[in-house]
Amino acid sequence: MKTILSVSLVALAATLAGQAMAQDKPKLAFVVNAASDFWKLAEAGVSKAQEELPDYELQFRYPVQGTAALQNALMDDLVASGTDAIMISSADPKNSIDAFNRIAAQVPLFTTDSDAPSSDRIAYLGSSNTAAGIQAGEIAVAALPDGGKCMGFVGFLGADNAVERIAGFRQAVEGSGVELVDVRGDDVDFGRARSNVDDVLAANPDITCMVGFYSYNPPKIYEALQAAGKLGQITVIAFDEDPITLGAVREGSFAGTVVQDPYQWGYQGMHLMADYLEGDMSGVPEDGLIIVPTKVIDASNVDAFEAELKERIGG
Repeated sequence: MKTILSVSLVALAATLAGQAMAQDKPKLAFVVNAASDFWKLAEAGVSKAQEELPDYELQFRYPVQGTAALQNALMDDLVASGTDAIMISSADPKNSIDAFNRIAAQVPLFTTDSDAPSSDRIAYLGSSNTAAGIQAGEIAVAALPDGGKCMGFVGFLGADNAVERIAGFRQAVEGSGVELVDVRGDDVDFGRARSNVDDVLAANPDITCMVGFYSYNPPKIYEALQAAGKLGQITVIAFDEDPITLGAVREGSFAGTVVQDPYQWGYQGMHLMADYLEGDMSGVPEDGLIIVPTKVIDASNVDAFEAELKERIGG
């Protein structure tokens, strides 16, 4: 009995020691704006960084819903539980400045995907959404040599990433005969994202082109066009790499898609925060902008791109 008791005490001591070591590790958090498949690549990047940062505890967190209020509450909870640095893709950065500054006063705060440059965040790591919008506009100009009327679809109309992509698109198509007539927002309500497309198909027969500015918008466009029997009749320009989007590019139903690199956001973001906590601020440029390039995927390179994706997420 004494031997069993001794072994149990040793095991308990080892468990407690392990828990203490885990609690002592600095914690870094990556907070996304909604539960979307788009973020799986960023999560894979965070997992890769965790392999290289064994002395840190890395967290990848989804809000219960894609609202700024719930995101900001999540950041408060993370700080209260001892998180040492946070990177966030805000659902509504313009209306979250006070919350961002409150968090930034307590821990280093970084932004990704959608910036909040007027806040006290340290740096933004992600795409140039203006450049991505220009690339999307260039796809439209090439696919519509005789011009056309486009309707855009996006989640948050007021988010910087949406505003910049739309502005970039309009810049690229200016004078080409291609026009972005309007953009419909859905507040990341997937049902509304689909109904927006259905409504345009019913009410705007002069629309010859559709642009899905958020990752889930192109699949909703695909669903609606397929249901209406208009797949291939309307030119579609997409953003990001949803499997439905890539399939549509491969089969020729979509003219192309502009892809970001969320894997690098997760991977580089965690290393950036770890370096910052260790006093190495060399990765933070003077303008606070760390741009990860976007690229155009069309029928000529979609297979190679998809193979790279599968390798990154272990699929």
